[in-house]
Amino acid sequence: MQSQSNDEDNNAHYDFDLFVIGAGSGGVRAARFSAKFGAKVGICELPFHPISSEVIGGVGGTCVIRGCVPKKILVYGASFSGELQDARNYGWELNENIDFNWKKLLQKKTDEILRLNNIYKRLLSNAGVKLYEGEGKIVSPNEVQVTQLDGTKLSYSAKHILIATGSRAQRPDIRGQELAITSDEALSLEELPKRAVILGGGYIAVEFASIWRGMGATVDLFFRRELPLRGFDDEMRAVAARNLEGRGVNMHPRTNLTELVKTDGGIKVRTDHGEELMADVVLFATGRSPNTKRLNLDAVGVNVDKTGAIKVDDYSQTSVPSIWAIGDVTNRMNLTPVALMEGTCFAKSLFGGQPTKPDYKDIPCAVFSIPPLSVVGLSEEQAIEQSNGDVLVFTSSFNPMRNTISQRQEKSVMKLVVDAETDRVLGASMCGPDAPEIMQGIAVALKCGATKAQFDSTVSR
Repeated sequence: MQSQSNDEDNNAHYDFDLFVIGAGSGGVRAARFSAKFGAKVGICELPFHPISSEVIGGVGGTCVIRGCVPKKILVYGASFSGELQDARNYGWELNENIDFNWKKLLQKKTDEILRLNNIYKRLLSNAGVKLYEGEGKIVSPNEVQVTQLDGTKLSYSAKHILIATGSRAQRPDIRGQELAITSDEALSLEELPKRAVILGGGYIAVEFASIWRGMGATVDLFFRRELPLRGFDDEMRAVAARNLEGRGVNMHPRTNLTELVKTDGGIKVRTDHGEELMADVVLFATGRSPNTKRLNLDAVGVNVDKTGAIKVDDYSQTSVPSIWAIGDVTNRMNLTPVALMEGTCFAKSLFGGQPTKPDYKDIPCAVFSIPPLSVVGLSEEQAIEQSNGDVLVFTSSFNPMRNTISQRQEKSVMKLVVDAETDRVLGASMCGPDAPEIMQGIAVALKCGATKAQFDSTVSR
């Protein structure tokens, strides 16, 4: 972590000690905690809208407005479909036709993100952080320009500038790509699709496949590899794929889309295997790009990588000593809790007198498919690659007790990866009901260096 030692600079008068561009989870956390340490803080964010663009966004950012929160609301909604099917074998006499009101759920989702948007604004206000609505751009190492909705430009000087602008969905270069939507639009569709095509094999693709299938749509999922969820444990990827198929998702491995054509009957989708099918909605879930294009970074000398992600050191400082960056815009580990951690470490380091590096080891993450997949630590493949000695793998596959009555053919799988020499658990994963909550507890054990023997000696019920 570099420090500014220039006396003239230290004695200069600034409008703010810190100005934050981007009021998502990371930016809000950094602003609040910096203010708590006594800093004078300003922050800017684009005006609120559920679907983002270069000129609209909202306090709360991707997670709150068009990410984790609305997605999980839809996952919960879709989960009831399977619950109702299972309930019949538990003695519940349900009518054959149970209606689902998409617009009602959509309104509930919108109400919730508006509530959270206001809570985030209140958190900033209560912390004494000054909020500006508009697009932020860096003019110099110590100056930010905020362009308001009416085009008015306001300039503020700051001893330190923090970039926390996140990322946005990207579209592949496919003919007719303007006919497709991204996850932004998918969370705010006016009508529930009857036929959905999804391109992508990551967690967003898998989650929307579960959501729309759970709500009764026909879903076709196309992805380039043999299995979805690249980067996760291969065995667990296979389990997740089987579960998607078992729930009725049509899987198309090693297949890409080549063209989308608008017709009277919907969108005609062509694949590189010569297939054609019709869809009401085509979702591109093909990754996200850092939001850096309009920040004027080149002009002030902030280094970025080939994807546009801002390069930072261990303390989130950029190549310009007065400019810092956290969250998805740095493309380190793109998870909301990680952005929160980075924001906390930044505030402690710069204003709290406690130099603190973010710790990326043993961070649990989850795919909110139905049922969900969750992991912490190393996958089997990563452990074998990184270990100097032998790696032991323990897997348990079982039929959850509730499925013995409901007769749902869907096994839960749990897995531990262990260092043979030390007996230390290197990684854990689970695919099945409540996996994210279970992995959160196991993450604490891994942080504490738990061994397989300690896992074995724990009495469970």
